[in-house]
Amino acid sequence: MTIKPIRSDDDLKRALVRLEKIFQAEEGTAHADERDVLVTLIEAYENKHYDFGPADPVEAIKFRMEQEGLTARDLEPFIGQSGRVSEVLNRKRGLSLRMVKRLHDGLNIPYETLLARGR
Repeated sequence: MTIKPIRSDDDLKRALVRLEKIFQAEEGTAHADERDVLVTLIEAYENKHYDFGPADPVEAIKFRMEQEGLTARDLEPFIGQSGRVSEVLNRKRGLSLRMVKRLHDGLNIPYETLLARGR
């Protein structure tokens, strides 16, 4: 594993290509260690050089659902009954502080993302 700092957008592109190749590495392997280091370097570079603006809470929830293979029903312990989940995902209802805490604790979505103003 040869890890180098990311100093330019070209370095970033190379790191992303490499990350894509090793992203599914089995935990405890050298490739998994390399993946973790690359993720940290990529995040640091992007945070320094790109302004993504505040995240959208609903998009963050949907992204986590996609990552974890979750359905709307899987969100019920965090948000409430299916109707309430639907309202949140369709932007007809905002997140309560209780929902924010449960989503943070259960799905590890950052508080700052869940508390950001939706788009």
